[in-house]
Amino acid sequence: MIDQSRVTQLPLFPETLLPPKTSTKPPSLHTYWLHAYARPPGVSDSLTILRCLELFGPLDWEGVPERNLQRNWGQVSIPYTALIAAELIKLNESLPSTYKLKRFLMEHPGFISLLGFPLVPAPNHPLGFNALASLPTQRHINRLFRQLPNALLQFLLADSVRLILTELAAHGVLPIECISLDTKHVIAWVKENNPKAYVKDRYDKTKQPKSDPDCRLGCKRRHNQSRAAVPATPTRNPVAAARAKVGEYYWGYGSGIVVTQVPHGGEFVLAELTQPFDQGDVSYFFPLMSQVEQRLGHKPRFGTFDAAFDAWYVYAHFDRENDPAGGFAAVPFSGKGGYTEHGRQFDPAGLPRCAAGLAMPLKFTFTDRTTCLVEHERGKYVCPLQFPALTCRACPVRHRNWKRGGCTAVMPTSIGARLRYTLDRDSELYKSLYRQRTAVERINSQAVALGIERPHLRNGAAIANQNTLIYILINLRFLQRLRLQLAEPD
Repeated sequence: MIDQSRVTQLPLFPETLLPPKTSTKPPSLHTYWLHAYARPPGVSDSLTILRCLELFGPLDWEGVPERNLQRNWGQVSIPYTALIAAELIKLNESLPSTYKLKRFLMEHPGFISLLGFPLVPAPNHPLGFNALASLPTQRHINRLFRQLPNALLQFLLADSVRLILTELAAHGVLPIECISLDTKHVIAWVKENNPKAYVKDRYDKTKQPKSDPDCRLGCKRRHNQSRAAVPATPTRNPVAAARAKVGEYYWGYGSGIVVTQVPHGGEFVLAELTQPFDQGDVSYFFPLMSQVEQRLGHKPRFGTFDAAFDAWYVYAHFDRENDPAGGFAAVPFSGKGGYTEHGRQFDPAGLPRCAAGLAMPLKFTFTDRTTCLVEHERGKYVCPLQFPALTCRACPVRHRNWKRGGCTAVMPTSIGARLRYTLDRDSELYKSLYRQRTAVERINSQAVALGIERPHLRNGAAIANQNTLIYILINLRFLQRLRLQLAEPD
């Protein structure tokens, strides 16, 4: 039996006398946000905690799939929701490390019970628990964050989109019809990216950095459109290929996002995907479009992209030939393939025209599995004067290929290949849509301010999780601004 007269002489938190931590899941942040009377002690007295609760509380925390908290993991089970909410606080409060996150939570102990960390009771403490003992170690937090399934964060990102769309619909804002897609480079935390560090064969993609096994070598800045005047190869003072300035190369990752703009309200993120840096921009298109359609509940009529997405399947995805409302992809012409924007003409039936202006018949089709990311059907169109039978002895324009079978064209049979050349890029509708692409640049600027460009992480899963959290936070901040703006009288 403990001598009550000696209790005051014991350490402030005698953990040997405390019962073990509980592993049951407490009420969610959403419940605490809705019902002030249910909040733990110390929450309502802190303006900092109330500010964060107002920002994070609207999310559907109860719907986040949770791991088995009753299972014996070898140590106390930390709920996923507690870890996710703590990482959101870390981003929102600009805390650069897990150590400073723990210090911040200990300085505001009401957060510990609010987020749902298993509490170690301490009767001598004003809040009734030991703040230090209730938090996992710094190493354990980092390990849990690396192992956190990204699908849980995608659930919260989708829920943030749902909240924004619900708010817009309640105030009569029209459905989302135009989206923008772009990618953002994420520079890995490796010495190969430090120009002051000596690294032999810095840009050898076969030599993986030891400190980050998931990052890949890629190009950050490079022209994605053919320039009108390409300088001729110099005959004097040549530059070695190893020193030629063709782009900026880094080891890292790429973050692709789909953004939409709200009239007079700002912009928010609809979907995001993180991949290694060696993946091309167009590899983000189909996964992100699938997320967008699922979260919006319909396919957007318009999409705006930079010239890196000048591909036939991008135009085909937004084509609505049989829909009177119309729709198209606003993409600049890149000039790849050796043709200018108006270098190919088509007849009303969609057949390409030859140099003489005649429609070229389709000779045969084949399946292309090598020249494009998407397996598709391509067709060879040939000279109409020589196929299916020779009907003229000479080309009307005396084309140089007449003796070799005449003009030929090999291109996808999809309607997107034709739309790429026939899109009216001088129309006011195209220009007004393409101006909305700046929305994705503003989102990228917010993400850079939150530390997306140079994360202090050395694991692909952790970086993907942090990127998703950044976009969740951007959406939650937008939702808060939107509600304040819509609540103001006209």
